[in-house]
Amino acid sequence: MRDLMRGYIRRIDRMNRFIGRIAMYLIFVLMGVLLWSSVSKTFFTPALWTLETAQFVMVAYYVLGGPYSIQMGSNVRMDLFYGNWSLRTRAMVDSVTVLFLLFYLGVLLYGGISSTAYSLGYFGTEPLAFFRDLLVTLVTEGFDAAAARTGVLERSSTVWRPVIWPVKTVLVFGVFLMLLQALAELCRDILRLSGEEVPGVI
Repeated sequence: MRDLMRGYIRRIDRMNRFIGRIAMYLIFVLMGVLLWSSVSKTFFTPALWTLETAQFVMVAYYVLGGPYSIQMGSNVRMDLFYGNWSLRTRAMVDSVTVLFLLFYLGVLLYGGISSTAYSLGYFGTEPLAFFRDLLVTLVTEGFDAAAARTGVLERSSTVWRPVIWPVKTVLVFGVFLMLLQALAELCRDILRLSGEEVPGVI
């Protein structure tokens, strides 16, 4: 069981570190979009797409970098007493509090899946069944048949009116990665409580 937990921690840490390091560069994309927004407003006709594009890039930057932040321990925590505790006491408290995080992320993941299904035109109460059927259709009948199963795509209410499902998909993916990382942190705390230290990926 310990070998299984160690292997899980290594794989999830490696994957989230890779994705997080790439997501860090989205800050430059965000800066470029905002710079173009300023230039276009000053010298040309203001671009309609810049504000929402900046918001979408910020969502991707935040949720894809979140698991890496958890892994590095750089997430915000209330540190009145925590910094003075021993590693074993921290692991004991973290192994309990991470359960609340897992519950929250599970609810957030289901809500994100439901919202993504809605953005693809599904208005029923079984979003997981909708995505299962959509995937089966995509694999067996092709893209056109899968596209025909979607309804009216949700669009933003702004003048630009982009479709919303891409950013919602990124959000669901990021929350799923955070859930995997939180499980890895729980495994790490369990191993620490048993006297074993599992270093992170460097």
